[in-house]
Amino acid sequence: MKTRAKNVADGDEAAQAAPAEAKGKLKTKDYEKELARLHVELVKLQEWVVHKGLKVCVVFEGRDTAGKGGTIKAITERVSPRVFRVVALPAPSDREKTQMYMQRYVPHFPAAGEIVIWDRSWYNRAGVERVMGFCSEEKVRRFLQGVPLFEQAMVENGIILIKYWLEVSPEEQTRRLKGRINDGRKTWKLTPMDLKSYSRWYDYSKARDEMFAATDLDFAPWYVANSNDKKRARLNIITHLLEHIPYQALPLEKVKLPPRQKAGGYKESDHPLRFVAERF
Repeated sequence: MKTRAKNVADGDEAAQAAPAEAKGKLKTKDYEKELARLHVELVKLQEWVVHKGLKVCVVFEGRDTAGKGGTIKAITERVSPRVFRVVALPAPSDREKTQMYMQRYVPHFPAAGEIVIWDRSWYNRAGVERVMGFCSEEKVRRFLQGVPLFEQAMVENGIILIKYWLEVSPEEQTRRLKGRINDGRKTWKLTPMDLKSYSRWYDYSKARDEMFAATDLDFAPWYVANSNDKKRARLNIITHLLEHIPYQALPLEKVKLPPRQKAGGYKESDHPLRFVAERF
């Protein structure tokens, strides 16, 4: 089975980050304007996926702090959760640990008219499970051998599979992790596992490279996005996603609000309501 991977060597990471940094910081006003335009296109995509009964899987992988969650939020904040469904599975239960590895992922696959977005996926085995010693090297080897067949079956059964790896530099990862320490909004993101993972940068680099070599496939390629600048990364990924799922804008029926019914003798209730205090 043909792969198309070229390893992303650690020495190349700075070069990957350079173009975005050279452009300078993206103004919030410009970011919000472009994001609003892309949100309109995502709604068009949503209607097309439902209309045509398409099945789409979008996988997001990357190191801690790479920006997966923020990118997924940017994609989904203006569309229907009934169509765009986010899957972020917890650690496997004792029962799931006895199953075939892929078994717990399959029930979340899309039916017709659905886009499933994976905030981490079956590739946990090639990344965090391997680096943190949660599985044997033999299990990793079997996983990397089996994934191409698994994903080929997905594609042959009509699933559009798009895989993203968000690449963040070691310096930017350090900055973001430090920012979580004293930010009460983000302390929940800083776990003991994050700290252990942080110390194993090059183990993750090696695991990533081997994952790409085995699973960057002609029918299911990896797309790498520089995520040192979160705003640019979100815009770049959404634009890329829209380019890789063919869609058309469906004609919209003209909307006209109907007249409201007359009161017909209705009077406001005198029941004493408990109002929320207007402090702002």
